[in-house]
Amino acid sequence: EVQLVESGGGSVQAGGSLRLSCTASGFTFDDSEMGWYRQAPGSECELVSSASSNGTTHYVDFVKGRFTISRDNAKNQVFLQMNSLKPEDTAVYYCATAFPPYGLAALTKVIRGVCRRFGYWGQGTQVTVSS
Repeated sequence: EVQLVESGGGSVQAGGSLRLSCTASGFTFDDSEMGWYRQAPGSECELVSSASSNGTTHYVDFVKGRFTISRDNAKNQVFLQMNSLKPEDTAVYYCATAFPPYGLAALTKVIRGVCRRFGYWGQGTQVTVSS
């Protein structure tokens, strides 16, 4: 079965850094667009960053210059390096991919603001940034 397992979350002071990891299995990872989503209480699920199978990356405007997504296809892993963290970054972060043949643009639309509604998702890892 498809599995996505996140790690690396935790509590940090504003300005600190964390590196999230996602290890995937059960599908052809190197052909799949991978994304990091986050959802805070009372907020919509948002796609923070994505990496296509050919390495093309996307970032939501608020994290540009602070977050970096990368992937290691040989190890079926995707990472999110988060620097200069802000309290507004506090959320549960999820690694996700879409049901084939769809991509994350379609997944983001169909979930309608709720993480884990469709597609393949990890269990989530909590990131808490204090002032």
